[in-house]
Amino acid sequence: MDQNLNETDRAADVIPDRKGEGGAVPGRAEARIAAEIAPHEPITRPPQTPAKRRLWPGVALLLLLAMVGLGWWFKPWRGPGSSPHVAHTVPLAQPVREAEAMAGDFPVELVELGTVTPVYTVTVISQIAGYLMDVEFHEGEIVQQGQEIALVDPRPYQVLLEQYEGQLAADQASLGQARMDLERYHTLNRQDSIARQTFEDQVYVVKQYEGKVKLDQAEIDNAKLDLVYCHIVAPITGRIGLRLVDPGNFVQPSSTTGVAVIAQVQPITVIFTLPEDNVPAVLAELKKQGKLKVAAYDRSDTTHLADGTVYAIDSEINTSTGMVNLRAMFDNKNEELFANQFVNAHLVVTTLSNATIVPHAAVLTGVPGNYVYVINPDHTVAVRPVTTGARNKEETVITSGLKPGEHVVVDGADRLRDGSKVTIIAPPAVTPTH
Repeated sequence: MDQNLNETDRAADVIPDRKGEGGAVPGRAEARIAAEIAPHEPITRPPQTPAKRRLWPGVALLLLLAMVGLGWWFKPWRGPGSSPHVAHTVPLAQPVREAEAMAGDFPVELVELGTVTPVYTVTVISQIAGYLMDVEFHEGEIVQQGQEIALVDPRPYQVLLEQYEGQLAADQASLGQARMDLERYHTLNRQDSIARQTFEDQVYVVKQYEGKVKLDQAEIDNAKLDLVYCHIVAPITGRIGLRLVDPGNFVQPSSTTGVAVIAQVQPITVIFTLPEDNVPAVLAELKKQGKLKVAAYDRSDTTHLADGTVYAIDSEINTSTGMVNLRAMFDNKNEELFANQFVNAHLVVTTLSNATIVPHAAVLTGVPGNYVYVINPDHTVAVRPVTTGARNKEETVITSGLKPGEHVVVDGADRLRDGSKVTIIAPPAVTPTH
């Protein structure tokens, strides 16, 4: 026993004191001493944590299998007649509207802005000075050329005419007397009864009176013309505007207002501009065909008003705008066009034969450029790049990439992809108007 204690003391001397380094830490010698002191006491071990950790992967695997099983049993859609163990997914067809690519003649048009311009526009101004006694037209009516529309007081000019007629009568009498004297002087001159100078002077006296008579006649004619001017008549046939002067006012030739304005409306013209880049093609077709058709549409470019032909082209291009003026003539029998009305002129330059035509809505623009969705016989669509040509308000010409008879999507294309399934929607029924 004493021997064991001595060995223990020696072991304690060997083991350093580690309290100064943060507390006593048992070493192997201390464990051996403890074992020798209580050799028969059982040693208690802490629980093994790695074993517990190995249980979690199994639990996670079971949860994953459970979720997969639930998803398999509760599939959102099963095809008709399918068992709960077999599920089918079928893509839904997109509803679209279609149009057929047609082959036909397509007029190539140039749409330009224009103004309705009468062939003649006249501001009726009195040719004489005087008081306006009467206005003999209804504002806005069609007046005929030569129709009296106003009357200026003619009495001063009638009195002046009578004065000139009296002067003419007096001068004619003097002329007659001078001619009789000339005859007598002529006889005496042959007989050498008078001086030759007297005879020659009488010849010139007769010529003087002849001049006076002619002057009097001219004054009479002028007075008669003034009387004619007292009756103001329409110089052209056309629509007369609103009255610009009322009866009782003094009118004169120097007035710039006038009595009224008359505009010829049948026929009537439309003046529109054309870019200089299109002038060569238009001139070539004009020389080839002799005339080019022009259709006039309203300000919104939706309502067709009248049809006409190119009447004339200006002699030069406006260098500041790069445009040239063209004038088109319209019969305007029903007066569809009104003077100074703003219109859209559709100039038909040429006509394409057997062109492939589709609606505007069928042509889309994207990464491949211009393309259309072509409907296949199996009700799927395919992206087809196309090349476009001329177009009008509603249709576009396809120069390549599409054939007549093929069907293309015109509505609902924003939800489509190449190969998408589609279902065709019937066009809306047109309700007849009564």
